[in-house]
Amino acid sequence: MTMSSSADKSQQQTSSQQQENVAELYFGPDFDDIQFLSNAQVAAFLKVSARGAVDRDQELHDVYRKTQRYVDRFNTMTNSEKDDQELVGELDNLQDALTTFRKEKEDDGEEMELHGSEVAALMNLVATDTMVEEAIALIPSLSRFPEAAIDEILDLIRSTMIRIVS
Repeated sequence: MTMSSSADKSQQQTSSQQQENVAELYFGPDFDDIQFLSNAQVAAFLKVSARGAVDRDQELHDVYRKTQRYVDRFNTMTNSEKDDQELVGELDNLQDALTTFRKEKEDDGEEMELHGSEVAALMNLVATDTMVEEAIALIPSLSRFPEAAIDEILDLIRSTMIRIVS
């Protein structure tokens, strides 16, 4: 590699890093076509995967176990009395509702929607007492929505959380 191509590559990386901005919902080209998942969704997928490994008599990898511990630690959308299909169904319904949530801007009538990363982050905000101000502090990109719209989103999450844990 020549010195100039090395410098060009370094400059491109710096330029790319400067452009990535979570608050503005830009994550760089590597994240253009991915689906963001909540902790609860990851926990459900890992649980199914673990059962499959046990059925095949395979040992779970250390990375798997660490990931499972992490999502279990932060996942409060659980209910041991409900089967996995019910939980996955509720999570899918919540994700669909948040993904299809639309609000018009008051100034120009343009329709706003939630980004996939916001959907996953909101699904991780499962506390039933989360207020609009707290949601904006934790997910700054939500500030583009009117407070009433954010409260509507939080109500949707609360009602799903109540259905899951009760």
